Amino acid sequence: MPDATTAAAEDPARLAAWLARNAVDSLPDGALADRLAAARAQGRQLRVKLGIDPTAPDIHLGHAVVLRKLSEFQRAGHKVVLIIGDYTARVGDPSGRSELRPMLSPEQIEQNAATFQEQALKILDADPERLEVRRNGEWLDMGMADLLGLVRTTTAAQLLERDDFAKRWSANEPISLLELLYPLLQAYDSVAIDADVELGGTDQKFNLLLGRDIQRAYGKPEQAILTMPLLAGIEGRRKMSKSLGNQIGITDPPQEIYGKTMSIPDEAIVEYRRLLLERDDDPLAPVAGGSTAEASAAVGAGAAPTALAGSSARDAKRALARELVQCLYSAQDADAAERHFERVFVEHEMPEEIAEASFARDAGAVHLPGLMAAEFGMSSSQARRLIDQGGVTLGQASLAPGEYDVPGERADGQVLKVGKRRFRRLRAA
Repeated sequence: MPDATTAAAEDPARLAAWLARNAVDSLPDGALADRLAAARAQGRQLRVKLGIDPTAPDIHLGHAVVLRKLSEFQRAGHKVVLIIGDYTARVGDPSGRSELRPMLSPEQIEQNAATFQEQALKILDADPERLEVRRNGEWLDMGMADLLGLVRTTTAAQLLERDDFAKRWSANEPISLLELLYPLLQAYDSVAIDADVELGGTDQKFNLLLGRDIQRAYGKPEQAILTMPLLAGIEGRRKMSKSLGNQIGITDPPQEIYGKTMSIPDEAIVEYRRLLLERDDDPLAPVAGGSTAEASAAVGAGAAPTALAGSSARDAKRALARELVQCLYSAQDADAAERHFERVFVEHEMPEEIAEASFARDAGAVHLPGLMAAEFGMSSSQARRLIDQGGVTLGQASLAPGEYDVPGERADGQVLKVGKRRFRRLRAA
């Protein structure tokens, strides 16, 4: 976006409208434009915050919605502050939860944090002038006096206004003090890094607004906030989440990304394209009937998407799948993924190339749940469940429920098919 910095200098209000065009909320009204104008007057970049807890190792396309918005701020000349919540992950974000999240070990958190940071750079610009990566353990490992000072800023009544807390309170379900502390810790991140703007999903709205309250309590300027839509998972009903198994990971193999995209409901195509692929490089470029910002803002405000059905939906979905693979990998990978899909799912042939998985020749039997867990990144319990549900074949035969161990001579040379998209040729080593 070569003219974005100039646009900000000339008309912060129009750039703010463009940046907020497909957000659900831009709060308070006019705050983003005010922060842009103030940064210009002070001759500095905005500090645009996103905090993510590394409770899982991989980024999926739901995360990509917010990361793409951050990249627009980078292209407009501002600095993204990506906060890896190594400390808040110990607490667990209660947003949208009806129960306390399990605590992760420090080793799990560290491993997930490293992977998450690496994957985020597939979308964000890694230039130090545009990106600052911090871990909130830097400031949240605070002494008791500092913690009491933070807790003093907020009342229990304020915290219980949160929708998920309010529902649990009215249902007489337990709410731990640890969970009540989480919003305060996340909000304090904004104090620690002097956030001008904070982004998050719509389920984070309470936390983002609380960040303004905590900044004010510490005598800091209050951040503007943008909330982004929650991308539906591949079944089209619930938000994309690894815990729900409905995600498309940004580091999934190209064939997986293509195949999973082809499984989304037809009515989700327009929203996926709008949130993941829409790109307008000039916020001030005029379009028929008004500015780009005005036209795009109409979509973000809930303009009804064009309905797609039949062959048009199929073609649109294939185009979406191709573009997602090309965006995350390359045009060549998109071509190969499309050929694979045609061969396996349309013509019902085996893939042209199948990776091999080895097992010990002298083992006697192959324990398939363990092999599937190692090859496909699933848990052994998930693997057993797939076998029990009839979703796994060896050669031409479906495995029977409970058929977890097969003789080595039967497995050697056969293709193991897990679900619709995952294949391994088994070899005795």
